[in-house]
Amino acid sequence: MESNSFSNKILLITGGTGSFGNAVLDRFLETDIKEIRVFSRDEKKQDDMRKKYQSDKLKFYIGDVRDYQSILNATRNVDYIYHAAALKQVPSCEFHPLEAVKTNVLGTENVLEAAIQNEVKRVVCLSTDKAVYPINAMGISKAMMEKVMVAKSRNVDDTKTVICGTRYGNVMASRGSVIPLFLRQIMEGTPLTITDANMTRFMMTLNDAVDLVLHAFENGENGDIFVQKAPAATIDVLVKALLEITHKPEHPINIIGTRHGEKLYEALCSREEMFVARDQGDYYCIPSDNRDLNYTKFNEEGEKDLSIIEDYNSHNTERLDVEGMVKLLHKLDFIADIEAGSVVVPEGV
Repeated sequence: MESNSFSNKILLITGGTGSFGNAVLDRFLETDIKEIRVFSRDEKKQDDMRKKYQSDKLKFYIGDVRDYQSILNATRNVDYIYHAAALKQVPSCEFHPLEAVKTNVLGTENVLEAAIQNEVKRVVCLSTDKAVYPINAMGISKAMMEKVMVAKSRNVDDTKTVICGTRYGNVMASRGSVIPLFLRQIMEGTPLTITDANMTRFMMTLNDAVDLVLHAFENGENGDIFVQKAPAATIDVLVKALLEITHKPEHPINIIGTRHGEKLYEALCSREEMFVARDQGDYYCIPSDNRDLNYTKFNEEGEKDLSIIEDYNSHNTERLDVEGMVKLLHKLDFIADIEAGSVVVPEGV
């Protein structure tokens, strides 16, 4: 798939020094893609990435999605964009909500407008399960990002540019995720800090995240949002699996309580979205809501069948037990090193 679709093409990744950007480079650099542009604010991470990969195909652009001119310049002659730049940490967005708006909402508008002006062929915007029934500033800003993406896609010439999106849950061992934190606490001998053992979260690997974006890239039409059918686990099951892998079943645990902006469970598709979603095997495709501003018929006539539809959430999806969680964790490269006695835990890849 990659070699056919990306042969001799230029791909731009916004927020490209993050977890997702590294996973894309691992997947694509050895193909016959012409060029991958990494667009981000952090020159140190760009320099680290330059030294790590040492590839002539890799080009680095310092800039910020908040600055339209910088993203406009970076998208010249680009064929495809993966838009991953975002403020993603729930606590920081909660304390600085306007910053989340500037990056996640207005930044997305800048990326999409630049893509349209430069006639980029396909754009995939990355979103999160926290955008569904959002209760925190990060989720609200991502929900608005999706609305901007869908609205922008309504007024674009789809013979020139296609804009679609993906939405996924917890990406295991990504930067800022809980798995590296728990492993460091285990290795350092400090108690595990658990908010609520009964919380459930969707579990995906970074490879799953790349697969989802590729599925959207190959199958998306303007305004579509794609989600992967993913298993979920309670925090209790995750912790027990990590303690089994590290051979420390008696490690102390400290229940600290739910933090601001956290839910008991997350949803990948709302009830309303499940009503119209197309089942594509391992994925759901949520088509764009293309109603116009004439809402008369929707005020006079509702959807009778909607009340029997359930949302798709981490409580009602496939639930992993400890054995299943251990098996999934073994898909992470550094787990084998830890089992072999290594004490090096990544900050998040």
